[in-house]
Amino acid sequence: MSGEYDGLVAVVTGGGSGIGAAIVAELAARGARVAAFDLDPSAAPDGVLLVKVDVGDDASVRAGVEAVVAEWGRLDVLVNNAGIGAQGDIAANGDDEWRRVLDVNVLGIVRVTRAALPHLRQSPAAAVVNTGSIAATAGLPQRALYSASKGAVLALTKAMAADHLREGIRVNCVNPGTADTPWVGRLLDSADDPAAERAALEARQPHGRLVSADEVATAVAYLASPRSGSTTGTAIAVDGGMNDLRLRPPAASG
Repeated sequence: MSGEYDGLVAVVTGGGSGIGAAIVAELAARGARVAAFDLDPSAAPDGVLLVKVDVGDDASVRAGVEAVVAEWGRLDVLVNNAGIGAQGDIAANGDDEWRRVLDVNVLGIVRVTRAALPHLRQSPAAAVVNTGSIAATAGLPQRALYSASKGAVLALTKAMAADHLREGIRVNCVNPGTADTPWVGRLLDSADDPAAERAALEARQPHGRLVSADEVATAVAYLASPRSGSTTGTAIAVDGGMNDLRLRPPAASG
């Protein structure tokens, strides 16, 4: 699909690592000029515009968007990928932590999209893709705050799609399962038995492994592509079947 994005400019928030860095690389490989927004964008793939942006700060967001438009004169694709994790049940986190996670995971999307809208409205191929999660559609233990934030992302995606379709802006969402990312790696490292915890995370996804960042990036590239002009207001699950499949346990050997 090289050249699919020729002439288009994309911004990827959280583009400095993990899924975000994979999305940056995928869009660039397909011909886009890509800006990686991150608190520390230095680890983003080579050949992209590195922009230090805090999605929790409106002035930082607006300055980042204007830097991209000043550099390339347009903005066509926005991938709202920046996010932070949280663990625990409903009582595990205080109000300050709830505000912090919702501020990044939900209001971060609001701030960046709001700043990008005037430029997206001028694009002939405008698309927004939000990074959601399996946590938005399946009840996961010890993920109350994180699930609430990603459930909001899913609902916000549909509302944005309805609001902006007639302006020529498509809005979609990708819902990854448990992915092999630095954040998940840190969770595993903090577990009493990291190997057993990894095995448990792999086993709960029907295909028996963690989702790769590249697999999520491929789904994002489809949703944002000018070839996908009739796809809007939807969420693609990249979760190994976790949300929708109910497989029988594997037969015992021997």
